[in-house]
Amino acid sequence: MDLKKIPELIIGDIKAQLAIVQGGMGVGISLSGLASAVANEGGIGVIATAGIGMYEPDYFPNFLEANIRAVRKEIRKAREKTNGILGVNIMVALTNFSDMVRVSIEEGIDLIFSGAGLPLNLPKFLKKESKTKLVPIVSSARATDLIIKRWVNKFDYVPDAVVVEGPKAGGHLGFKPEQIDNPEFSLEKLIKDVVQTVKKWEEKLKKSIPVIAAGGIYTGKDIYNIMKLGASGVQMGTRFVATEECDASSEFKQAYIDAKKEDIVIIKSPVGMPGRAVKNKFIDDVNKGEKKPFSCPYHCIITCDYKKVPYCISLALLNAQKGNLKKGFAFAGENAFLVNKIVSVKELIETIIKEYEEAEFS
Repeated sequence: MDLKKIPELIIGDIKAQLAIVQGGMGVGISLSGLASAVANEGGIGVIATAGIGMYEPDYFPNFLEANIRAVRKEIRKAREKTNGILGVNIMVALTNFSDMVRVSIEEGIDLIFSGAGLPLNLPKFLKKESKTKLVPIVSSARATDLIIKRWVNKFDYVPDAVVVEGPKAGGHLGFKPEQIDNPEFSLEKLIKDVVQTVKKWEEKLKKSIPVIAAGGIYTGKDIYNIMKLGASGVQMGTRFVATEECDASSEFKQAYIDAKKEDIVIIKSPVGMPGRAVKNKFIDDVNKGEKKPFSCPYHCIITCDYKKVPYCISLALLNAQKGNLKKGFAFAGENAFLVNKIVSVKELIETIIKEYEEAEFS
């Protein structure tokens, strides 16, 4: 029997053997270790830039330079480990957004994925010689239409692909709390709407714009089902956390393994958005109204009212990444409770391919 593998993902002149993008996970969950491992298996590996400079010794007094140095370092480390396709995830809400974009392009990164706000001016950072592809992350067909229209009219630039992130994703969500469990906002519905919107632009502009589905995609069967709805590829974050190559601490990974379904909760983040995380004592304390004292190292997220919030989201995520879950928590997708062991990225990809094949012939 001739088994059909997971398709390729073609973004302009970039061709990934597997239509799988590893989601960018900050703070420090997907750095050069995880990104290069995924790229080596034929997927697209992504380095998260949020809070990346926090690992530099001079982060507190020298925020901007520390972040610039750290991004260069991680991109170069990843390049040393792989000849595969690498991207960075840069949140629009970062106060140093422009620095992160400029430096990533200078380093010749293959792709920039950008969400947590609308990246309306992203193409302005490209130079004639730039080869970096630009991929906005959206949560609606309306946002997709708005970004394409803006990029085409103002910059004569067509998005190279679009990531549609549904409400089952981990971390900060681009939805109101009441929309998260509403079927009208399900990824399946969003994908159909965005694919329709993109098709109109593709016909008008005579250019292919692949649509990549994200948020709650966990198995090969999930990939198979979402591709039947018109997605050209998928972005997966949660399932890559419990891998040997993931840049998080063993304690962070263990939080996923230990989690039960009821432990995956929606929290109110200090940056003014809902987020999905693994429930623990830190979250319980905050829910009871306790404040976790901190001095803001730098106003790193535009929407964070750091003088009023009960804790620093960046420090909480950094603590969790390092294994100190008493002073932080793990962001996670809705299906994190399904994680039951740590495997290599190679083993994980092989499992996902097998699941995809089984779904196709079931």
